[in-house]
Amino acid sequence: MTESWANASGERRVTAVTVGADLHLELRGPGLRTGLMDALREAVRTGRLTPGTRLPSSRTLAADLGMARNTVADAYAELVAEGWLTARQGSGTRVARRAAPRAPAPSGPPARPVRRRPTHNLRAGTPDLGSFPRAEWLAASRRALTAAPNEALDYGDQLGRVELRTVLADYLARTRGVYADPERVVLCSGFVHGLALMAQVLAARRGRTRAVVGVESYGLDFHRDILTAAGLRTPALALDELGTRTEELISGQGELRGVDAVLTTPAHQFPTGAALHPDRRAAMVDWARGAGGLILEDDYDGEFRYDRQPVGALQGLDPERVVYLGTASKSLAPGLRLAWMVLPKALVGEVVEAKGDVATVPSALDQLTLAEFIASGAYDRHVRSMRLRYRRRRDQLVEALAERAPECRVTGISAGLHAVVELPPGTDERTMIEAAAWQGLGIQGLSGFRHPSVAPGRAALVIGYGAPTDSAWTGALDALCRVLV
Repeated sequence: MTESWANASGERRVTAVTVGADLHLELRGPGLRTGLMDALREAVRTGRLTPGTRLPSSRTLAADLGMARNTVADAYAELVAEGWLTARQGSGTRVARRAAPRAPAPSGPPARPVRRRPTHNLRAGTPDLGSFPRAEWLAASRRALTAAPNEALDYGDQLGRVELRTVLADYLARTRGVYADPERVVLCSGFVHGLALMAQVLAARRGRTRAVVGVESYGLDFHRDILTAAGLRTPALALDELGTRTEELISGQGELRGVDAVLTTPAHQFPTGAALHPDRRAAMVDWARGAGGLILEDDYDGEFRYDRQPVGALQGLDPERVVYLGTASKSLAPGLRLAWMVLPKALVGEVVEAKGDVATVPSALDQLTLAEFIASGAYDRHVRSMRLRYRRRRDQLVEALAERAPECRVTGISAGLHAVVELPPGTDERTMIEAAAWQGLGIQGLSGFRHPSVAPGRAALVIGYGAPTDSAWTGALDALCRVLV
């Protein structure tokens, strides 16, 4: 498509909207040849045409621009002579691979050195993505797609595909003690999506009155941000080695007065690693019953427990007071964007209304694949395999630190993909994180998870041992030990 016109000064302008499949040029200037050369130089100079990009032939470009072929050929030839383009027999005309321009000498004070990107990711919550079961997932995808009814390719149910909801209800009942049936299960595009939906529901229930959701004093700040963005207030629930302290919640004193819901990680507190004590589990459920409150249970890594039987989901104690939120992000991969909620019956309609659009559910084919992956037993096999692998890494971490950095205490190791390394008294947490960065390690400090209203506590590092591949883990562990010694 070609457009041409003349402006008030008589200057002719030609715009080539599309050339072939990739090239877009705007020609300006008194002549076609000059305008074409200027447009090509500008496209190369700004990086829109990258080195090595093949340009249309002179015949094709001339036809698209509505000009003579010789005009395009002459423009190409001059740009080749100037070094902007290259032309070789059989290879066509391409953008030249030119050396980057030399940076001017600095005129001000020397810039701070740029920290290199971490070689090893030791951040909490990231699984070993290299161990994703690609072959088994592909086989499950083929089986699921072959068996899928035609209607599965339509927009579908706001709750999600019934095949996956049915399989998840059975799996969660068997492995996590969750009381579920498919009509209580809602599929989400990740845990954050589910939490955002619950925030909308809680805000709508209170109307103009600001709802209150108690959150643990250490946790992920972007989870708090989701709640506050919905207009909710998020006071802190105190923690100790037995998990969330429930006394203030039950008494309703101070900031915890009138709490509508609590967001908690009872099986494996994130990031401290404590499991909620049985007495406190019962007390939290009793509070929800008596106050008409809700418990939002984040069961983010319940499959990975090492030293004792898994702690069952809190939801099993009262399915009408606990919203269970689970995800495949730790067991498989966060990029799948597959998560689920098991809701009290009274909440299903409100959550569906908050969703508002079936486009917010994950891909139907991914849902069907996960359903097949679980039903075939491949999910159980994968989880067992990864549980052994992560436990081996955890044991190696504990043993290495006991030998090379005995002044550091390691806690929160009974489950999950991370451990907390308490630093010796007087050690500056930030300094240790900086030192780790220069060793090529990406790590986090415990203080980075602290609720803004909570006073500073012990200096500690949160070390994730899930992300490195098996071949990289030894080097990552050695570098960590060098930092801590």
